[in-house]
Amino acid sequence: MKKIFFTSLLIPFIFACQSPLNTNFLKNANDILVDTVADALAIEVKFETKRSWDAYKKYAWGHDVLMPLSKSYKDWYKEPLYISPIDAYSTLFLMGLKDEAKEIEIYVTDTLNFNKDLDAKVFEVNIRILGGLLAMFEWSENPEVLEKAKDFADRMMPAFNTPTGIPAYWVNLKTGVARGDTVNVAEAGTYLLEMGILSYYTKEPKYYQAAKKATLAIYNRRSEIGLIGDEIDVNTGKWVSVTSHICAGVDSYYEYLYKSYLLFGDKELGKIWNESLGLINKYLAEEHEDKLWYGRVDMNTGERSSSVITLYDAFFPAILALSGNMDRAVRLQNTWDWLWKKYGIEPMAYDYKKEKVTYPVYALNPEIIESAYYLYSMTNDSTYLQMNRHYWESIKKYCKTDVAFTSIENVETMVKRDNMPTFFFAETLKYFYLTFSNHQKNFRLQDYVLNTEAHPFKKSNFKKAEMKTRLGI
Repeated sequence: MKKIFFTSLLIPFIFACQSPLNTNFLKNANDILVDTVADALAIEVKFETKRSWDAYKKYAWGHDVLMPLSKSYKDWYKEPLYISPIDAYSTLFLMGLKDEAKEIEIYVTDTLNFNKDLDAKVFEVNIRILGGLLAMFEWSENPEVLEKAKDFADRMMPAFNTPTGIPAYWVNLKTGVARGDTVNVAEAGTYLLEMGILSYYTKEPKYYQAAKKATLAIYNRRSEIGLIGDEIDVNTGKWVSVTSHICAGVDSYYEYLYKSYLLFGDKELGKIWNESLGLINKYLAEEHEDKLWYGRVDMNTGERSSSVITLYDAFFPAILALSGNMDRAVRLQNTWDWLWKKYGIEPMAYDYKKEKVTYPVYALNPEIIESAYYLYSMTNDSTYLQMNRHYWESIKKYCKTDVAFTSIENVETMVKRDNMPTFFFAETLKYFYLTFSNHQKNFRLQDYVLNTEAHPFKKSNFKKAEMKTRLGI
């Protein structure tokens, strides 16, 4: 209340001081005003997170996903794996909702059992469950949580026992039987961070080495011009699809190349990232109507095959900025911002040459919000704060329900879909909160590496002197 009162006094005072002598005062006053607005937004995001979490507890506790419209739940498999709470933990903890976070931790250590006769999708549970448990261990320092993470990883490991080292699509958490010969590149190569972190904390290199073998299996099967496809057979190593892109199905493979290099200092990954980025910019980047896009090409010829992009691609400005490619990051973020504003909320898939939505769903995705946060944190340019403020207002307008938030079935009609994905807790709400509280400096992006599900890991926890031994680099 005091902040609101102060702001009402400050605004007329600013306009009364419009002279060259007051330039510094005006700048400082504007910074105070921006921070005051941001504080209010951070409080609002925290309130909405708590409201949505309370709805999950009331209608879906013990299950994987809240269905906000029907006030019910659904599970990913025949038995629940408690995915929403594990995904939500780091967000709740960062927001200071310690009682809620502690409740999840106690449930994980005392009740959760992964000895379940069900086939889990290796990629999905790695980034959510293993990543979430490892972040929980970092924040809680509870060794029982680390044991749960190790137990879960050991249940995943049989999936990597393929002729190529690329994990199968499914693995049975009880029997270890793996199946599913065809995976996309993201499903093949998004394990370095989680399994590297586990190797570091357990001092068992086998986890990181399995993840790195899978990543190298993709890289070593690049074409003569250096590009990779997007679907591969885990047994033969042959490409099932030769389309090259950064869209959903490939995205986090590239993300983990750079972030794993950043966290672990594995120079081989840094080399692969730099080489890959050059090829991405050479073959995939395209100027169209004064905007920067990244389309799809044939991995063997480099010829363009499609101008359809997915909203998952909006992660790329963040990784471009993080790796020092700020000019491209800014241009690409502006492209995505244009697309969001064109429809009020961005569609899942869009053809930028035909100017047509090809898949109209918006599932509370975080990627454009993530990139705006990275750019704001790294430049302190309030343009990106305002972007995330606009996205937050849009999501409140179109996705908010009486108990939580839900997906959109069609961005052209704004009809709702009864589903609140687990990453809404893990990523979307977290990136909004980190943006609006950035000036408070309680969480500094430069001190952390976040996995693709936005679970944060502090760089200083990983000692360079220990890395080679613990990870086998």
